[in-house]
Order: sequence, then structure tokens, then C-alpha cells
Amino acid sequence: MCGIAGLIHRNGAGEIGQEMTDMLQALRHRGPDSTGFAIYGVPAQDQYVLRFKVAEQEDLASGFKIHEEIKARQMSVDERLKSLDANILEVEEATEYAFRYLIAYNGDMKRLSDYVEDVEGAEILSVGSALELIKDLGDAGVVSGQYKLGGFNGTHGIGHTRMATESDVDIRSAHPYWAYPYNDIAVVHNGQITNYWNMRRQMERAGQRFVSNCDSELLAVYTASNLEKGASLEDSLKQSIEEIDGVFTYLVATKDELGMAKDSMAAKPMVLYEADDIVALASEEVAIRSIVPHEIDTWDPYDEEVRVWRT
Repeated sequence: MCGIAGLIHRNGAGEIGQEMTDMLQALRHRGPDSTGFAIYGVPAQDQYVLRFKVAEQEDLASGFKIHEEIKARQMSVDERLKSLDANILEVEEATEYAFRYLIAYNGDMKRLSDYVEDVEGAEILSVGSALELIKDLGDAGVVSGQYKLGGFNGTHGIGHTRMATESDVDIRSAHPYWAYPYNDIAVVHNGQITNYWNMRRQMERAGQRFVSNCDSELLAVYTASNLEKGASLEDSLKQSIEEIDGVFTYLVATKDELGMAKDSMAAKPMVLYEADDIVALASEEVAIRSIVPHEIDTWDPYDEEVRVWRT
């Protein structure tokens, strides 16, 4: 079933971390297995937030050895970043297995990403000048509290509550998905892509990288590939309706945009609210009402509808 939500502030930054937490907690009944956030702050020149993990939550049950291995993997990541002249400005241990690094770097991002992920067990969740991607097992309140998102101020964000149906219950299979190695692109999705494997094989032959067997990851890679070729976000969303088969409603966020698309059958729900200061979208109106405490008018986007908003 799953639940998705998005929010964009039109007049500068807001309390995006707490607002996205409230929206996703209101959708907890749609997906209690895992929760994910892609939240966007104010970008800085040649500085990036690197979010990565070196183990899965379930690995901690393996005993003392895994704790030693996690520390060794983190040290290996540090060494590799320094060898590429990436200056580590801040280090935050979000959990024992997941980390937030602020780095200064002006080199090739794909080279950095490949080198970091060559460390055993290491997986980059996101790299962005504005984007921070956080996902883990549990509901929104648990994940937000664990990663201290309540005080995060930013311009926009998207999020997802997941009920696992066809892939594992782990961080790797949770949404949102970042599109490696592109900065600041994230996707959440509710639905099923029926030509997933055919499109994935085509993209892999073209050199694109996938880390999961979740069909939603395809939308992130697809979007990033189109934007890299010069397409606008709106053009990519429209093109996806023609080229991607299945039932889907999905949200895409970039450094300064939030977009949505619904397939031709419009079977997956989406509710939209627009005001002068914010735009909010969610699988159910209850999520929007969790952050807008007064009477509101909402509507459902039509089939094949595409919308894009800018910060």
C-alpha cells in the first residue's frame, strides 16, 4: 500500500524536518515497515552532505565482531575520502551503522562514490549540496527521533512509509531513492512498475547503477539520466508516463524543485493542497491536515497529470 508525502515552502526555509515527520507519522498505517525522508537545506559552494551506512540494522545482532567491523569500515571510508582530497568538515554518527559527513570537495563525484562504496558493506544513501536522505526501519517518529530530524530547517522535502510487498525489509529496499552519482535528486513512489526489469537492464547496459531490487529505484535513475541529458524535470515526468508501464504516483525532488506524476490509470491516490506559502501533497488528506491546522480545500490530481513547483 505505502504512503508518500511532499512539501515545499515557497517563501524560504521552514521546519521541514518536523513537518515531514508529522505528515509521515499520519500515514503510518499505510506502511509500518520503514520510513524515509529526503529533505533539502540551503546549499553551500563546494560543500556536500554525504549520508552513508556500513551495515544494516539487523547486522547488529551478529555480536561483538560486527561492532568492530563497523568501526573498521568507517575508518576505511575516512581514508578513502582523504586520499581523494575530500576535506571532512563534520562527522555525525546518526546510528552505529549510519553516518552523516559534511565534506568539501571539488572533484569527480562518481569517482568518489565508487571509491567509498568499494569498502565492504558501505552504501551511499545520498550525496548533495542541499539533499540529505535518511531512511531506516520503523515508523516516522522512531526514525526522525533516531536521526534528530525535528530541528532540521529547509525548503522542501519528500518522504515515504513502506509496506514491503516484493522486496526485503531493510534499509536498502526503503524509500526514498537517490540517483547515484547525481547530486540532489530523490524519488518516492507508490505503485508497481511492470516493465521494471526490461528498463533496468537497458539502463545498466548504459552504465547506470542499481543497489536494490525495488522497482521504485528505477524512477530515480530514470529521472537523473534524463536531467543529465538536459531535459527539464517537467519533460522527464511527462516522458515517464509514456515510457514506464504500470500503476504509479511518484514525487521527485531536486535542489530547487518538487514534481509529481500520475500514470494514465490514476489508480494510486494523491491529494494536493496549494497556498501562497506552501504546497503539500500526500497519499491521504490526513497527512496534510497534520501540518495545516485550519480548514483547507484539497483536490486529487487527474490521470497523467504532471506538476512542478520551484522554491
